[in-house]
Amino acid sequence: MSAGSAAPRPGDPGVRTGRTAGPGRGGSRFGRLLRSRAVLRLFARWVRRPLLPAVRLWRRNIQLRIVAGTLLMSLGVVLLLGIVVIGQVRNGLLDAKERAAQSQAAGGFSAAQDRAATTPSAPGQQDGGRAGASVNWRSTLVEQLASGGQSAFNVVALSLDTGDTASRGARASGEVDPTTSIPADLRHSVAQGTGTFQKFTRIHYTSGKASEAGLVIGKRLNDADGDQYELYYLFPLTQEEDSLTLVKGTLATAGLFVVVLLGAIAWLMVRQVVTPVRMAAGIAERLSAGRLQERMKVTGEDDIARLGEAFNKMASNLQLKIQQLEELSRMQRRFVSDVSHELRTPLTTVRMAADVIHEARVDFDPVTARSAELLGDQLDRFESLLSDLLEISRFDAGAAALEAEPIDLRQVVRRVIGGAEPLAERKGTRIVVLGDQQPVVAEADARRVERVLRNLVVNAVEHGEGRDVVVKLAAAGGAVAVAVRDYGVGLKPGEATRVFNRFWRADPARARTTGGTGLGLSIAVEDARLHGGWLQAWGEPGGGSQFRLTLPRTADEPLRGSPIPLEPEDSRRNREQAAAVREQESGRLTSVPTQPAGDRPALAVPPRLPAPPRATVDPTALPGSGARVVARAATDGDGGVGTTTAGGDGHLEREDGTRGR
Repeated sequence: MSAGSAAPRPGDPGVRTGRTAGPGRGGSRFGRLLRSRAVLRLFARWVRRPLLPAVRLWRRNIQLRIVAGTLLMSLGVVLLLGIVVIGQVRNGLLDAKERAAQSQAAGGFSAAQDRAATTPSAPGQQDGGRAGASVNWRSTLVEQLASGGQSAFNVVALSLDTGDTASRGARASGEVDPTTSIPADLRHSVAQGTGTFQKFTRIHYTSGKASEAGLVIGKRLNDADGDQYELYYLFPLTQEEDSLTLVKGTLATAGLFVVVLLGAIAWLMVRQVVTPVRMAAGIAERLSAGRLQERMKVTGEDDIARLGEAFNKMASNLQLKIQQLEELSRMQRRFVSDVSHELRTPLTTVRMAADVIHEARVDFDPVTARSAELLGDQLDRFESLLSDLLEISRFDAGAAALEAEPIDLRQVVRRVIGGAEPLAERKGTRIVVLGDQQPVVAEADARRVERVLRNLVVNAVEHGEGRDVVVKLAAAGGAVAVAVRDYGVGLKPGEATRVFNRFWRADPARARTTGGTGLGLSIAVEDARLHGGWLQAWGEPGGGSQFRLTLPRTADEPLRGSPIPLEPEDSRRNREQAAAVREQESGRLTSVPTQPAGDRPALAVPPRLPAPPRATVDPTALPGSGARVVARAATDGDGGVGTTTAGGDGHLEREDGTRGR
């Protein structure tokens, strides 16, 4: 490389640093991460499965939660109280023992000092003889001091200088091991100070006896020869430990009894409140099921009794109101049915007279002839309205009967399209049929299905703004479906849930060119329900609409899905393309151009990821006869939410939007 050429930098294009992981390595890491997450999810599910019944019982049983909470709080209180009481008893026992030990040790130290003062030393003895006399004197002193304890304490005498162990050995009573029983820090304090020192420790024995807790009190004294030595009193705490153990056992027994007693009391008290509530819940469920004569049993005059009386009064008022509404509804249905039947007789007479006038219109003046034509058209509309009213009254009265037989929906669709061709020609609309290559057979009432499809096709042609109307047939699993798609003005958000209401119109100012009565879709949705099927609507403003009729292949078979998506595939594709374009535009807008300054390479800002797309769904969409409206700005790439569709792989999409076979 020449001296004038610049070395490649890690940020330059085409240069790969050693820290960059290859695709294989990154893929393997990602795969291992996914597998580990899957294993963790399976393990969590395996652990959670046995606990689900207990969790469900905990969430649904308020009595269990209250009793368990009472037990836990009672246990906490008992534990806190026990800790405080045991601490107080322990401190009291140790304080009393410490005072008694200090008094006993003080008396022993004083007696040892007096004995050393009254014992004359033996002058003229050699060092060995003096040392032996000192040892004998301390042994005698330890025996005399320990004889007054009667196993209440032990005495140990140690020399300050432990280098000559033969002449200055330790003297101890009660087979106490002075080496391990007396702490080194206590010996150091006694050797350095002139007062009395004490410490709690463990007393060990040379005879194999178990060690025990004890209090050691020591002091530095002078023997008969004037040599300094250490004198210790060791007081066992066996009685205090026994007393503390007895107190702990008593408190534990009493605490357990108190906790169990409080739990039983809480269970009994909560039961008095929960039982009426459960009774009220059961009666409310029976009332909602239609058993309006159910009432609560009320006893006493307390708050629960007043609640029961109020509940019974509410149930009585509801029963009265429901009976009144049922009677009013029955009268209205009877009125509509009677009026519809009674109007048929004068309508027939008027029809005959109008036909005579219509045939003789050639002899009338133009104004009268036009009036005769309008009279005939309005009589046709009036007759259609009476027929629809009679059909609605049958549905309201529950008298509509289904005459189901195996039919091929392709033949029904052909008849409907043939009847709608004149209107389509006047509108300049072309009707396209898709999915009619294979038979689409289902057990259904041909008359009612044809009426439903006629309503859908005529409405699509009327509101299609002269564009194509697509009729699609499909069958999958246990369901068949027919969808009618138009590309007209569409539906605004919230209109798809009202499109099946009686006498509802999307645009009240829009004229009815086909003479509709406003009851067509209401009758259509009732026909779909009578088959056990769904009639659902989808639409977006300016993007057209689609109505989908889904029927079971076999009568009385429950529907689990629909073979046609409620949202058309072209609308979904358009939204996905729009989302991709917005993502690309967002990436270009958030990128920073490379502008190197001097020899430093420019750094690129990574693009900001767009938010996940979401579809605007009408929250009041109803399953079965409901609908869904997608706003124009929606960017969700999923299928129709709230519908059941089948994709290209033959999968059914359920009502909750998930996919399954």
